[in-house]
Amino acid sequence: MHLEEDEQLARAIQESLNVESPPRRNGSANGGTMYHPPRETGNAYQPPRENGSANGGNAYHPLPFMFSSGFRACAGCHREIGHGRFLSCMGAVWHPECFRCHACSQPIYDYEFSMSGNHPYHKTCYKEQFHPKCDVCKQFIPTNMNGLIEYRAHPFWVQKYCPSHEMDGTPRCCSCERMEPRESKYVLLDDGRKLCLECLDSAVMDTNDCQPLYLEIQEFYEGLNMKVEQQVPLLLVERQALNEAMEGEKAGHHHLPETRGLCLSEEQTVSTILRPRMAGNKIMGMITEPYRLTRRCEVTAILILYGLPRLLTGSILAHEMMHAWLRLKGYRTLSPDVEEGICQVLAHMWIESEIMAGSGSSAASSSSGSSSSTSSKKGGRSQFEHRLGDFFKHQIETDTSMAYGDGFRTGNRAVLHYGLKRTLEHIRLTGTFPF
Repeated sequence: MHLEEDEQLARAIQESLNVESPPRRNGSANGGTMYHPPRETGNAYQPPRENGSANGGNAYHPLPFMFSSGFRACAGCHREIGHGRFLSCMGAVWHPECFRCHACSQPIYDYEFSMSGNHPYHKTCYKEQFHPKCDVCKQFIPTNMNGLIEYRAHPFWVQKYCPSHEMDGTPRCCSCERMEPRESKYVLLDDGRKLCLECLDSAVMDTNDCQPLYLEIQEFYEGLNMKVEQQVPLLLVERQALNEAMEGEKAGHHHLPETRGLCLSEEQTVSTILRPRMAGNKIMGMITEPYRLTRRCEVTAILILYGLPRLLTGSILAHEMMHAWLRLKGYRTLSPDVEEGICQVLAHMWIESEIMAGSGSSAASSSSGSSSSTSSKKGGRSQFEHRLGDFFKHQIETDTSMAYGDGFRTGNRAVLHYGLKRTLEHIRLTGTFPF
């Protein structure tokens, strides 16, 4: 027995000499990983965990000194490992050429490697697979001063981007709010706004272009038994003309930071858009004409900011049409949260009807919304346009302002519980939403 134990000890010593000791790093020979993906609450990248550690990497470890000399099978090729060089890692032994990266399938000869689940990776392959990239500059999102990967993300589109892009002048689309990727160019409107190409595809650019949509909104109201009998002019205008008209209006509530629609009650002269002038990726100017508003009833006109996608233009128009309906029906002066809230409810209802119409079997729609399923200038509604409708609906639902946001949520609960007709009757009698 002593002789057998001596022979086993001798073999173990010989095997330990066959294993090359890894070089020391930072005074340690345990092969600790050098790649530390960060952890952070909020918008941060959480790396795959291994054995309860989030260090994203591992190192080769030499076999224990008293390793048994019995049959050893390579975890890669399942053949016997003999007395040559071998690796001990991940709870198994391997031929050096059998220990391969799960991404590129090449052997891992580096001292350090990374893991995801039960799969090993070269550190470079691991970074390429799992390290988040910026959707704007397409580079790996850098770490902050604490060594954490910090990024920003749009709450709806989940567009991830480096925090620096919020301060380096990277433009956002004035409609969908997405940042402009480096490889694409947004269209520059003459008032400084930028519009992405997807939103441009269904953008309403002038007053004549908007008239079919105006008829659809009127039919939508008529379907709710809320027909507007008076002929109220609808004009598409530039931002400057909208701001000037807002200053000339004595009453009304406006959605900051930018108003995109107005229901006017005063007599004014407004500059309306006849046709935009395009030059490459820019709108160089507008062909406009003055339009004199005369007061024949409580509403003189509805103004909408030009250059917005059809679904957004329609929701703004549905909102302003509700202002007109309330004034023409003699409703008392309402608090901002009640008036803006019920107007947002109607805008939300219209967008929902468009989403439902667009999710049907398609090209043909009901007679009251014949163009609702063909809002893109190219004919059919694109997949992006479906998402855009969901985004505008999400914007209304998550608005944080007191009048537009809280007012909508209170009004929407009332309409869902009591119905639109009873809610409007309660507002007419009391000036408040029913509870």
